[in-house]
Amino acid sequence: MSLLAAAALALWAPVAQAVEVKAGVLRVDYPALLPISRYDLRAEDLDFAGAQLADEDNATTGAFMGHSYETVTAAAAPEGALAALEEMLASGMRYIVVDARGEEMLALAGRAAEAGALVVNAAAPEVTLRGADCRANLLHVAPSDAMAADAVAQFAIWKKWPRWVLVSGSNPADRALAEAYRRAARKFGAKIVEEREFEDTGGTRRTDSGHVLVQRQLPTFLQRLPEHDVVIAADASDYFAAYLPYHLWTPRPVMGSAGLRPVTMHGAHEAWGATQFQTRFEKLARRQVMPGDYNTWLALRVLGEAVTRTGSNDPATLEEYILSDAFELAAFKGQKVTFRNWNGQLRQPILLYDDRITVSVSPQEGFLHQVSPLDTLGLDRPESDCTAFE
Repeated sequence: MSLLAAAALALWAPVAQAVEVKAGVLRVDYPALLPISRYDLRAEDLDFAGAQLADEDNATTGAFMGHSYETVTAAAAPEGALAALEEMLASGMRYIVVDARGEEMLALAGRAAEAGALVVNAAAPEVTLRGADCRANLLHVAPSDAMAADAVAQFAIWKKWPRWVLVSGSNPADRALAEAYRRAARKFGAKIVEEREFEDTGGTRRTDSGHVLVQRQLPTFLQRLPEHDVVIAADASDYFAAYLPYHLWTPRPVMGSAGLRPVTMHGAHEAWGATQFQTRFEKLARRQVMPGDYNTWLALRVLGEAVTRTGSNDPATLEEYILSDAFELAAFKGQKVTFRNWNGQLRQPILLYDDRITVSVSPQEGFLHQVSPLDTLGLDRPESDCTAFE
């Protein structure tokens, strides 16, 4: 053994104690129409494949440290989500990664708090979860609507495209996303020259004649717009935005829910060592990674890093370390990711993806912040009304 290896072992020896780490991944499956594109069909093992890869990664360091990891996955309908959580809590799990919407997320976090468990949000984008509805035991690796909108806005401003047309859907999630883009426009100096709402009338979104109907409807819907540089789509429901490119009356770039989209990860991203992440995931899952897989992987890697550094599986100890200035984690995005200790949100770069390549990464050059450029994305400390972490 080299002197360096011996010194490393001696350094770790005082804290290298056997620790069993049990975690859960709970995915809430909602009734939904098929997506517009078959490319967007959800994989049956969405989230769960990311969890499996994270277990393998955590076990690599864990084997050296004497730490063992076990992750149980479950999918449930909204009405069965609490029962699924109860099973995990009864099995001794106190670190639960959840893929759910805001309402269910709050209910699950509330029940977990009663059991002394930590919940990590891997999907819900609602800004209020990071604000007035924040919870002391709820951390977020999923970006908020505000973070996604700010990522798009920064790129538009960097490109000197300040005049926007905002096209949003009529569902509550669409309107919430539209509000995030309004906020981003005010924040970064863009001007929304006109807004239009595309009404969700129900029924199928994907039929043999769907593209024919949309090809006739959308150009007419978008006639007589003021002079503008870009069309911003706020379509969290996946109802119309995918049809916007090439169907505008006036040819302009589309960004947001179609065209250039903000994502946490995609299968073509190769920078900053991501190629090895992609190849390992594809070998494991036999498909390309989706944002849900990456978010779940990241949530469990946060756990692994915290256990490694603290030598503990106690939720309170782990959360204290995760929210401290000492925590940082490599995430294949060019810089270490950290948590905002005022609302539990993970700081992270946002990839801007055109369904082929990473076109850009936000925060953009020139958007500065006194603490971290990553805090230019989403709610900054003065903007957040979260008090649970005080």
